[in-house]
Amino acid sequence: MKLRIRGNSLRLRVTRSELTQIAEQGTADDSIQFAPGTEWRYGIEVKPGGEVAVQFAANSLRVILPKARVAHWLDDSEVAIEAEHSIGDGQTLRILVEKDYTCLAPRTGEDDSDLFVNPQQPKEAGP
Repeated sequence: MKLRIRGNSLRLRVTRSELTQIAEQGTADDSIQFAPGTEWRYGIEVKPGGEVAVQFAANSLRVILPKARVAHWLDDSEVAIEAEHSIGDGQTLRILVEKDYTCLAPRTGEDDSDLFVNPQQPKEAGP
């Protein structure tokens, strides 16, 4: 799972296996260590209803997704779940959770085997 934070926007990208885990188990998590014994966790949790939301507490960030939105997102044509979450004082947090597609330009040092096939990727010519 990839995490990007910029200002009041939060973006998570999930692989094929992570999306399967989210759909089947209702959760997927990842973490980063800044120093020995210091871990910060982030992830996605599916709830039966409600709105897209964020929970932040005790070294953990969780994006909450409604089950119906996740079910719709499983369709191959659906790229992302996008929402705005009120954080008070008239401010919002923009949330984007999307499928992680392979890059169109080759990149070294990254394993793309679990990424979604980019729909803009040229089709290979057959025999």
